[in-house]
Amino acid sequence: MKTSLFLWCLVLATPALGAPLANQDAVLQVLKTIDYRQHNSGDYKSLAYLEQKEKDKTDIAREALIYRRDEDEKLMILFTKPKGEAGKGYIRLDKNLWSYDPGTGKWDRRTERERIAGTDSRRADFDQSKLAEEYDATSKGEGKLGQFDVWELELKVKPNTDVAFPVVKLWVDQASGNVLKRQEFALSGRLMRTLYYPRWQKLYSESKKAEVWYPGEIRIYDEVEKENSTIVVLKSVDLRPLEANIFTKAWLEAKSR
Repeated sequence: MKTSLFLWCLVLATPALGAPLANQDAVLQVLKTIDYRQHNSGDYKSLAYLEQKEKDKTDIAREALIYRRDEDEKLMILFTKPKGEAGKGYIRLDKNLWSYDPGTGKWDRRTERERIAGTDSRRADFDQSKLAEEYDATSKGEGKLGQFDVWELELKVKPNTDVAFPVVKLWVDQASGNVLKRQEFALSGRLMRTLYYPRWQKLYSESKKAEVWYPGEIRIYDEVEKENSTIVVLKSVDLRPLEANIFTKAWLEAKSR
């Protein structure tokens, strides 16, 4: 009942699709809607395929299992392929990100800027969306992205908030409300990454009693090393409950043996 009421209130407050963003409240509601649509009140598991391209190197393909428990802000990434990467993983505990290497048996604390497994992806690419909580946004007007009419937003990180990039620009499809393009900048203003979201998919969640949206594909381009890029494809998503004790270092270590 609470979820249904919240969803109805959010729909009423969200700007009509295709309409201009009239004020700051309308901008904020766009961010809240993006966050809510990707949030699941229960658990989340997905199988991700990552294809990494680097200048003068052979392309590398990886597979990883992504586990989330959004209500507790928990996240785990466990690599399963190729054989040399299998067992490596990441876990977020108490807002700290840790990486595990089964070859050494050691855990190392990582920052939000950490490249996941050396790819162009970051922790936030696999986690729940928290744009309204982490950033203040302003409208940069309306525009076109290819054939799409979009809202253009600029986001700046809120004080005392740890994110990979302090400034973000979004291109949001006015027809669907989905993010189509994202650019991330360093504090100096230098463009660091450009991301495209060509496919969005949705799945009904029994725990949420509503649909959960997720990017079926993310194309990430390194704007510093121009010839480097990573494609992330979510092959499957499962919203059924996970094991109660899954989000622990011991669980990941056991899966790595």
